[in-house]
Amino acid sequence: MHSPSFPKPSWRFLQFLALTTALLVATILLTWTNGAPTHIPLSIPSPFRDSPIGADFEALLAKEVRSLDAAAKAYRKRRGRHPPPGFEEWYNFTVEHGALVVEDFFDRIYDDLGPFWGIEPRKIRQQAHSFDFVISVRNGSTTQKTDHERAWMNLWDQLIGTIEKFLPDVDVPINTMDESRLLVPWETVSDYMNDARHTMSPASDVIPELSGLGDLDNSTFDWKWQGPHITWPGVDKRPRPYWSFVRAACAPDTPTRKTPVYEDIWSDHPRPEHAAALLLPTSFPTSFPPKTLRGYVQNWTQATDPCYHPHLQGLHGTFVESISLSVSEKLFPLFGGSKLPMNNEILLPAAMYWSDMELYSGGEESHGLPWPEKSNSLIWRGAATGGRNKKENSPRFQRHRFLSMVNGTQVSTAELPPGEVDPSIAGIGPGGNFRLPPGNPYGVTAASERHLSDWIGSFSDAKFMDLVCFPGEDAPTCSYTNEFYSVTGMMPMKEQMARLAPVPLGALRAHGNTFIDFYGIMESFIGSDPKLTPIAPLAASEPEPEPEPAEESEAEDGLGGESPEAAEKRSVHKEKKDGHDEAARKIAERGQKWAEMVLRCEDMQIYVYRLLLEYARVCDNRRERLGFVEDLKAV
Repeated sequence: MHSPSFPKPSWRFLQFLALTTALLVATILLTWTNGAPTHIPLSIPSPFRDSPIGADFEALLAKEVRSLDAAAKAYRKRRGRHPPPGFEEWYNFTVEHGALVVEDFFDRIYDDLGPFWGIEPRKIRQQAHSFDFVISVRNGSTTQKTDHERAWMNLWDQLIGTIEKFLPDVDVPINTMDESRLLVPWETVSDYMNDARHTMSPASDVIPELSGLGDLDNSTFDWKWQGPHITWPGVDKRPRPYWSFVRAACAPDTPTRKTPVYEDIWSDHPRPEHAAALLLPTSFPTSFPPKTLRGYVQNWTQATDPCYHPHLQGLHGTFVESISLSVSEKLFPLFGGSKLPMNNEILLPAAMYWSDMELYSGGEESHGLPWPEKSNSLIWRGAATGGRNKKENSPRFQRHRFLSMVNGTQVSTAELPPGEVDPSIAGIGPGGNFRLPPGNPYGVTAASERHLSDWIGSFSDAKFMDLVCFPGEDAPTCSYTNEFYSVTGMMPMKEQMARLAPVPLGALRAHGNTFIDFYGIMESFIGSDPKLTPIAPLAASEPEPEPEPAEESEAEDGLGGESPEAAEKRSVHKEKKDGHDEAARKIAERGQKWAEMVLRCEDMQIYVYRLLLEYARVCDNRRERLGFVEDLKAV
């Protein structure tokens, strides 16, 4: 039914490499000076300086298996069950497509499907079949159920269609919205997990074939959707913040669960201490934020989990006001391209990366410039989306905050000392959406000399293409944010990747939109980690290059003297400080090499193939006895 040809772009099959990009951005922004990098020996914690880079990663790769028997053994050890029916064919497909087989790589599947082992199988099958948007596989061929043509449905259908001949009969219900939709209370999920049994039947009792889907009927279900206008249960019907669902989905011992909902954030008159800039960490300069190592990210899982950051309820568009809202606290199978840590969807590769659109892939041929040729710039283009920003809530949106923080003019206002501004707003940007940490806790030279804004302005090129007002104003500008942001034209991703250091804003914002995260694509470009050092070609051990003659380098300002730009460039060359450029190059080039190994279209197929084998088993009445045991019988 479908052509087996492979689309062009890659997928972020392993997210930790992409998350390194965001962490690198944050670290660089905190450790570079005005004009040149500098050592900060007292600020960088010794565990980061002294520990061997990549030790955990190398240990993970050491788990690669190279035979079917070893793969089945690794599966049983990690999952506590026999592999699913079809495992041998899946393994052969994986090897034939040149993929690494490391069982840990598939943990996401078992996190997503785990609670369903506590739900009666027929109920799962019937719910999946009765959903409004479904991709079905029957007898090795896919079909769609939808209301009209939907790009994401078509792309996922195409992806599943390339492996349809290998798949069992399944119904795959699809979330067609941008936002994640399932937020099941933590206690409910915990009950399902407690009911789920990990059984390892004797090989002689194992059933090697699935039952199929012959018993489905036309039953319907109440999905318990809430939205777009949600109210608290009870007689007063007060508006209920989306964060209340998030909070209930967090574990009881997490900070978000222990912190009340700031309901005033959604009112016309929020409390002063709940203003956007004041919700940011306030422990500086007496201490560093909790769960960090002297201010540096120590636990990436916690750093990106809203359950550990109750202040995010007023600092992120998803929680402040989503564009569309339809949420259920009921657990049923629903597949989607992204989710937040506490959501309950079953993840598929983001649909847009099964597309050859240059908007998302950057094009087939371009993989960016070699590291030494990368421009010393930070580039970002996009719209002021991520939620419905209004006059009263726009300072709470993550995209607005990011662009303010990399805008030299706005940072210059935040740099003004208390004697020159009202002490109550010292360190706060003019848009009221960010605050410089007091006391320069990271020891950044540019900050101590109040040149942070000059330095940021020297490399940053981050702009909105549309300010996306609400209500709309029939223009890309916006009356309530025009004074803080300018609007510019689009720059194709291919051009961004080829010329500049692009910023994956998806990585920086932990949002739930399906097609926004550019991780896999960026990892496939040489130097995809933003290269912001002002002395791009230089490493500490290299000789200082001679400045180019003015007539050849266009350094003249037209008045017979050296232009400010050329003078600044000359002074930068003379600084000759170690900017850790070599370490950054290694991170970027190793990331690209890894992406070419495991972030391919074939890896999307391998992941979805494995996912649907497991999903088909959890939907089967005989799931406790289903499995692959041929390797055990051969012993």
